[in-house]
Amino acid sequence: MIILLSILLLLTLAAVIIFQQKSFGKNPSGARLEKIKQSPNYKNGSFQNLSETPTMAENGSYWQLLKEYFSKKQNTEPSTNIPSVKTDLKAAASQEPSIVWFGHSSYFIQIDGLNILVDPVFSERTSPVKYAGSKNYPGTRIYSVEDFPQIDLLIISHDHYDHLDFETITKLVPKVERVITPLGVGEHLEFWGIPQNKISEFDWWEETSISDNIKLAITPARHFSGRGILNRNQTLWASFALITPSHRLFLGGDSGYDTHFKEIGNKYGPFDIALLESGQYNEMWPYIHMLPEQTVQANIDLKSKVLFPVHWGKFTLALHAWNEPVERVLKYAQRTEVKVTTPMIGEKVLLNKHYPVSHWWTLTQPLNAEAEILN
Repeated sequence: MIILLSILLLLTLAAVIIFQQKSFGKNPSGARLEKIKQSPNYKNGSFQNLSETPTMAENGSYWQLLKEYFSKKQNTEPSTNIPSVKTDLKAAASQEPSIVWFGHSSYFIQIDGLNILVDPVFSERTSPVKYAGSKNYPGTRIYSVEDFPQIDLLIISHDHYDHLDFETITKLVPKVERVITPLGVGEHLEFWGIPQNKISEFDWWEETSISDNIKLAITPARHFSGRGILNRNQTLWASFALITPSHRLFLGGDSGYDTHFKEIGNKYGPFDIALLESGQYNEMWPYIHMLPEQTVQANIDLKSKVLFPVHWGKFTLALHAWNEPVERVLKYAQRTEVKVTTPMIGEKVLLNKHYPVSHWWTLTQPLNAEAEILN
């Protein structure tokens, strides 16, 4: 992943210099920057993790990573279409709170009459440069911005391209009522056309009201940020606890494993479900992304009843087999008696009622097959 990220960032920088790509975003400035400087998590000119977080492990090296990258393992991408379903997102919401996953870390939550969209990426690639970056898997691009109703709340966990997509955001502007991000990310959004009065930015452990009886807590993550080599860690990264009178959801963003999961579980748990990253990991960068077994342990730390593994199933950003994350999660979850849901892209999860568990990644589907339509 690191070599891929480095290549991507170099391409990004070249594109910005030559073409002034707006998709690169904009560094925080003015009053936004002054607010950032007041954060206890901003030190020596950049945001810091709670624990020391080197990019590479002590036994890792960029040379070793380069060799592995150019001798890619088999099965890093699926050879057939990803099975999926096309749920009607504009249909009247059911009484049960629901989650629809779109692959990787994008998902749609309907709860207590609210439409909440998290880290939407509906472009073909995770890059601001055409024909660069990871391309989405065949069969995964079945949803677009046009499929969504009005969005009461858009949540962005951090500013990496696989979580914050210029093309998707600019198309969403007319549909979004409010955006919540960690500190600094609002600079990109405002630059791309979202009015400043719709954007709310928060530091770790701050809380905000979403409605009269729903609140969102902005919680720590162990990761990093930046859309180029010149703006690393100038914006914050985060996870979130969504708390309603009847349900508690943990929205994990990207994070390496650390003690913050227990802190969040103690403060805001137990959770009904935790959406946690499981994918794009490597033992050479163990601090910024979790290994699958750590994902299961994080769910235990959070006191979550159900684990929903995300950050896989759409893009290849690491060197492991594309379906390895979920297989390892399930194997370790069985040993630790953790309940896991594994819906297809587009398949509804109904909290406390319906948790899909099919092993859809073992199915084969002809390339360009049509998705099943569900209401």
